[in-house]
Parts: sequence; structure tokens; C-alpha cells
Amino acid sequence: MDILLIGGLWLDGSAWGSVASELESLGHRPVPVNLPGQGDGGASATLDDQVAAVLAAVDAAAGKPMVVGHSAACALAWLAADLRPEGLAKVSLVGGFPTLDGQPYADFFEVRDGVMPFPGWGPFEGPDAADLDDEARRKFAAAAIPVPAGVAKGVVRLTDERRFDVPVVVVCPEFTPAQAREWIGSGDVPELARAKHVDFADIDSGHWPMFTKPTELARILAEAAGTV
Repeated sequence: MDILLIGGLWLDGSAWGSVASELESLGHRPVPVNLPGQGDGGASATLDDQVAAVLAAVDAAAGKPMVVGHSAACALAWLAADLRPEGLAKVSLVGGFPTLDGQPYADFFEVRDGVMPFPGWGPFEGPDAADLDDEARRKFAAAAIPVPAGVAKGVVRLTDERRFDVPVVVVCPEFTPAQAREWIGSGDVPELARAKHVDFADIDSGHWPMFTKPTELARILAEAAGTV
């Protein structure tokens, strides 16, 4: 199966290198997506540009792909389900959840000179970054691509309720499946509360398992793809 891999904020497609290699060895075709403004294009990119790039990858896939979104890009994966509800086999959400209709995509940190740079490790101290050593943190920060303001502040629009028919697997890194179920059940994640098929997978990692647990993450994704 084609597995489209969409990195979160500050990442380009190269973030998936180790995961992609493992997925290939497991018989799948990984497709890391370079998003406009995050590895392709410049600071003028918009959320619509990124959505278009994801849809282009979906449309180019052989058969129905599984779309994997990491962190903020879980919103992009869910937008793919909204805009191609009959074209996806499954959506996998790694360390994040869908953004609600009408909400900004990722207006989380300060925007300077038209971009939202990586804010440093302060906001991520604790479970998010506990498994990243000093060298890994240095490499991440050095490679981090500032996110265009037109992406971070872009407004998510969801229009097709058939998205709730697309099967979902929630991969839980810095939180547990029990916590994810609780958040969904309590109404904190209303999009997934309405989804008809939601499974959960646990991975013992921080927020960036593609760097710290790539083999385990690949096997989880391969298993999810194989159960479609």
C-alpha cells in the first residue's frame, strides 16, 4: 500500500527517512510529502497550498493510500479525509488530533517576519522531548524550517461528513491510548468522537517517534495499513 507521510511543524519529508526505509522493507510504498513552505517553496506558502500538495499525493497514489499526519499535520491528514473521503484507505494520526472547522491550523507560537520559527525546547520540556538527547535536540533545532504565517494562521475548513466513514488509527506517543480515549469521550476531540472506526496504537516515545523510535513507528503503521 502507498503510505503518505506528512510531518508536523518545522519538518520536511526527510524527517521520515528511517521510517520510510523500514516501511519499504515491510512491503509498503512510503511517500514522504514535502509541504510548500516546509521543504518546498518559500515563506509565502499558505495552508491551501499545503492541502493541495497533500491532495496531489493522494491522487497520484496507486490505489487508496493511507495518509499519516504527525502532530499539527494531523489536521492535514484529516483534511485529506474530508476532501477525498472515498479515496483513502485509512488515516493515521501520530501525536495529534484533527483541528476543528473554522479554527486556525497551527497558531501556536510567535510569528516573526512572516514565519513561525521553532521556539526552542522550553515549550516541549517533559514527555514531549524526554527521549531526545542533547545532540538530537541540536540537530532538530538546526534543521527546523520556519513555518509560513499563511500556513500557521490558515483556517481549517471541513465540509464533507463522509470523512467520518474513513477508518482512523490514533498513534499515541507522549500520551496513552487510555488518555486519548478519555479526551475523545469527554468531547475534547469532537471530530474523532463522530468518526465511525477509531483504533489506537501505543508507542513508548516522545512527540517525535520518527526520530527516536522509527522502527517501532514503521511497524505500527504497516500493521495499520495491513488491517484495511
